[in-house]
Amino acid sequence: MGSRAPNPLGAIVNDNAAQHPSRDVRLVGRYVTIVGLSAQHAEAFYPLVSGPENAHLWDYMFDGPCDDFEAFRAGFKAYETSRDPVFYAILSNDPGSGATNGDGENSRIVGMASYLNIKPDHRTVEVGSLLYSSRLQRTPDATEAMYLMARQAFEDLGYRRYEWKCNALNVPSARAALRLGFTFEGCFRKHFIVKGRNRDTNWYSMVDDEWPSIKKALEAWLDPANFDGEGKQRKRLEEFRQ
Repeated sequence: MGSRAPNPLGAIVNDNAAQHPSRDVRLVGRYVTIVGLSAQHAEAFYPLVSGPENAHLWDYMFDGPCDDFEAFRAGFKAYETSRDPVFYAILSNDPGSGATNGDGENSRIVGMASYLNIKPDHRTVEVGSLLYSSRLQRTPDATEAMYLMARQAFEDLGYRRYEWKCNALNVPSARAALRLGFTFEGCFRKHFIVKGRNRDTNWYSMVDDEWPSIKKALEAWLDPANFDGEGKQRKRLEEFRQ
């Protein structure tokens, strides 16, 4: 009887763990700056994401909408000590973008995001908890925010897999993932029950081998030369990856 052929095994990977994300960072771009989220951001952000006109922003979030400012602020206060997720404020670099209630840099918050499902030993991390006000949606600022967070995950923290997940019904989020360079991996059916409703979850990822080409495309798209005098893009981000 012949010897049994060995089972195929994955490539050997070094055992260098990734770094756990810290909220004590400052990621500075041309359009936005990302800092640790704190209760100090609550006052300026609340008007941008509360009220009937903004209720739709919470449709695919695990909580909200929040109609009580003190509860909203208390949530932000709790985020300050969270280790997973680690929450960040997305601040506009435009000095004129500040809310009327709030002062200084904190008043320029236009969105929030987080790193979550953090597994340094396996070097995987997810970007999520994305809550974008109307001031951030569909702007170069939003793209740059995701570029800054991906760059930190791969280049500064040492992750090899970067994940994006969304409700399968959340078409804008699914489109954003593909536009940014994530690869669709499949759908987890009946994954969660959220606010009494079924949630199927789409999974997306990018990995460290892909990051250099994804980064190059993002930087080319974000270059001011890619925008005309009215701020309209000359080439779509997807075209830079072709």
